Amino acid sequence: MTATVHVIGAGGRSGAALCRALLASGRNVVSVIRDRGRYQAGLARAGLASGGLVSGGQAPENGALAEPRLADLTGPASRLRAALEDASVVVCTAHARNIPAVLAAAPARATLIALGSTRKFTRWPDAHGNGVLHGEHALLSSGCNGVILHPTMIYGAEGENNVRRLAALLRRLPVIPLPGGGRALVQPIHQSDVTASLLAAIGKPWDGPHSLVIAGATPVAYRDFVHLVARAAGLAIRPVMSVPVAPLIAAATLTRVIPGLPDIGPAEIRRLLEDKAFSITPMVETLGVTPISLEAGLMRLFRGNASEQKGR
Repeated sequence: MTATVHVIGAGGRSGAALCRALLASGRNVVSVIRDRGRYQAGLARAGLASGGLVSGGQAPENGALAEPRLADLTGPASRLRAALEDASVVVCTAHARNIPAVLAAAPARATLIALGSTRKFTRWPDAHGNGVLHGEHALLSSGCNGVILHPTMIYGAEGENNVRRLAALLRRLPVIPLPGGGRALVQPIHQSDVTASLLAAIGKPWDGPHSLVIAGATPVAYRDFVHLVARAAGLAIRPVMSVPVAPLIAAATLTRVIPGLPDIGPAEIRRLLEDKAFSITPMVETLGVTPISLEAGLMRLFRGNASEQKGR
């Protein structure tokens, strides 16, 4: 078992969740961060303290969380090189566009596990998706041992705003206007399965660079996804109304000025027209991770929220 793992982006949602899982499994963690304040906030959300797991629910043999190392992925290469000089396994949960900088700074012997995104498949390229493609190309052409995992839409993490933002919108709208009637497929993945996939990737002896999609158990039509979110959030099921894209994009500008409505951009609306469905066979066979169902993940998310509110 790898004793120490260097985690880049430990203050983010996936990074903080991974740190907690690594510590609980007995591994030591070296966090490589840019912003100490964001890092401390991420630790708190994940139930971590500066030295490791907070009291309560501790594993019998916890790893140690080392003093974080400060390095900006877009800053001087020497700082990142110094932060990774003793690394044997590096996990980059920061945006995949930073992979070339990580490859240049990490020791040649180190294994690299990175998070990408299935946004790379979109028919409407943007900076996010192009950055993922750039990072993936860098890894696959590097000869480095490791893998870039491309998750679908992630939900269920502390501070995640995909499903929560949708639930907030459902509370305000009497009908749900969706392009194409919401028939395009989506396959969201719960944060726990992202974390499990990262842990499995860390423990696997990779021979050369690889790329792998990780996704939820089964694809569902977006309209059904909306109804599942409403049901899990305890909301009434609103009817879906099929609306052309252009009027929806025009109406979306109102979300920026009406208080209480989450901001929705034109690119998000266009992407509601494309299927985002993937086989999970490679994920299961390569990583040994079988994702939970969307229904179970949503119930876990909203029941957790209810428990938090009762505790306040």
